[in-house]
Amino acid sequence: MEVQIDAILRDKIPNFKAGLIFYQNIAVGDSPQMIKGRLQLFQESIFFDLQDKVINDISGIKEWRQTFKAIGTNPSRYRPSVEALYRRIQKQNYIQPVHSAIDINNFFSLQYEVPIGIYDLDQIAGDVTLKIGDETDQYDGLNGRSNSMKGMITSTDKNGPFGSPFVDSERTKVTETTTSALQIIYLKQQTSLEEADKLTQSLMKMFLQVHGGEGIYTIVN
Repeated sequence: MEVQIDAILRDKIPNFKAGLIFYQNIAVGDSPQMIKGRLQLFQESIFFDLQDKVINDISGIKEWRQTFKAIGTNPSRYRPSVEALYRRIQKQNYIQPVHSAIDINNFFSLQYEVPIGIYDLDQIAGDVTLKIGDETDQYDGLNGRSNSMKGMITSTDKNGPFGSPFVDSERTKVTETTTSALQIIYLKQQTSLEEADKLTQSLMKMFLQVHGGEGIYTIVN
């Protein structure tokens, strides 16, 4: 499988980059207590930090709002997924454990301050392109709605769009039966390639410690 960035997206966001991790032979299940505990404690820490901060001033959220604006997406209507997580925490509507893959995704999204998607590789057909969606691009999302990807950053395969820094699709969601997965870290524009490599590798190592299996990663820009 090849993953590439579409030329139009590259032109609009010259520094756009993403960390990609491919997993095989993983076992998704209930999160270890260590992961559940770290996720809860981290959210509590964020909640207290937010007493003295404006969410839109957090560096990763600020940068992703600017990225959305640069391609014509209103970030106050369509929030980057990491911002949505932070706003839940601000209301003490803490993120509850789902399963090991989603819980680790949420933890690192909060830590890195960026959207992160994880997708069942067996539900992805052919190569993947990160692009700006057109009027035909839409999918049923994990938010329970049909979401148009027109004018929004989206990840697509030969069957159409399946993911986004806004919300991911039902079609490629990871479940406890998933054995292979693709993880996409939608990195900050200003992240250096060296730092992108470090962050992506760190996430992969933690994921494999919990899920077993094998992983390889790369950075596309």
